[in-house]
Formats: sequence, structure tokens, C-alpha cells
Amino acid sequence: MHTCRATQPAHDNREDRRPLTKVVDPPADWAEDSRMVTVDDIVVPPPEPGQMLDFAALFGDRQPVELEIGSGKGGFLLRRAQALPDRRFLGIEYANKFFLYAADRMARWGITNVRLMRTDARHLVIHHLPPASVHILHIYHPDPWPKRRHQRRRLIQPAFVAAVAEVLMPGGRLAIQTDHADYFEQIREVVGRESRLLPADFDVPEAGVREGRVETNFEIKYLREGRAIYQLAAQKPMAPESSE
Repeated sequence: MHTCRATQPAHDNREDRRPLTKVVDPPADWAEDSRMVTVDDIVVPPPEPGQMLDFAALFGDRQPVELEIGSGKGGFLLRRAQALPDRRFLGIEYANKFFLYAADRMARWGITNVRLMRTDARHLVIHHLPPASVHILHIYHPDPWPKRRHQRRRLIQPAFVAAVAEVLMPGGRLAIQTDHADYFEQIREVVGRESRLLPADFDVPEAGVREGRVETNFEIKYLREGRAIYQLAAQKPMAPESSE
């Protein structure tokens, strides 16, 4: 079984709960002469049919790549990109309003190590990502599709998780967070059946988790509402060293 945890709601009064935080964006004229980053630098098109995504071409180098599915307004990606300027980040967001908001946000902050793509995340991972190309895959609060007749639309399904195991590099990490208990049970079952992924701790600062929080907009909102948060992490084992 993979490592998982459920955090307590924000109103539980535990002493170790930190204040909820959010990114405060710069004014429109912030460092105008030094940024030189536009929305066109941030936004990238989806791959063509049959085409594999070339991260080296996308970013201009071969630095480690992290992928966030459902990047929303971009708060998590922004903090992560600022903290790790030598790492590369691709955010996938299908909701056009949030996609454009996040792209503008990255441009206003002058972020050069983030790209954003508006596409179907399941299709991208299964059909367009090269093997062993992603260092960390972040999936925070995916749509739970709570109605039974809609649950086949959920992102975390066996074919998707099998593709994740393929695209993660050796030592790569999958991190998932949801506020939906029923969906979490499905996530835990599906990920647990994938033999190429092993249990891992979720609360890892080097992976962007600070004291059990990833501080996405949804997480902040749901904790304020008193919802429980469910978390799971898994890791692809390192390749065995050659005896030669």
C-alpha cells in the first residue's frame, strides 16, 4: 500500500497549523525594464498527433522537469519555479480562464522556467510524453466527478497511472492530493496496483510540500471550509547499477 495521509481541517486548533498563505502578485509595472517575459514566452501549444513532447526544445536545455496537472491560477508553480530556478516546470490547465490568468501571472513575475499548456492531461501523458522524462508529477485536487455515472471521467485510472510509471524518470515521484474521500479510495487502489511505483512520503520539502501543505488555491479554500485533505505519494525506483 502506498503512503497516504489525511490532514485535519483548518479549524481543529492544533498548534502546528501555520497560517494560510497565498501569492501576492506584483503591480503591473513591477521591474518592467528587467523582466522581458511575455505571455507568448509562457504559453506553448499541445503536441501534434503522433508527436512526442521534446522538453529540451521546449525549455532550451536538459534540466529536470516537473509537471503539474491542473495548475489553476499558477500559485504552486510560481512558488516552486522561484525556489528552483535551475528546474523546469510545465503546467497543464484546461480551464481557459485559469490558464490565461496563470500565464499572465508568470509573465508579470518574469518567470522564465515555466511553460503552460492548455490540453487534455490524460491524453498528453498517455500519448505524448517520452519515457523517463519527468522528475515529479504533481496532481493536486483533480476533478472528483462525484456522480457515479461520471466517475469514468476521473483522471486517476489504471491506464493513466501505467503511463505515469512509464514517463517518470528512475527516482521520479508522483504526488496526489484531494479533498474527496471516495475519490481518494479509488486513487489509493489504482496507484497501489501499479507495481512500478513504490510507497513514498508525501511531506517532503524538496518536492514542494511544506509542513504537509502544497498551498494551492483549492487547498487554501478547502481548509478554510474545514474539509479534510487526503494525500498520497509514490516513487519510481532507481534503476539498478550495472555490475560491469
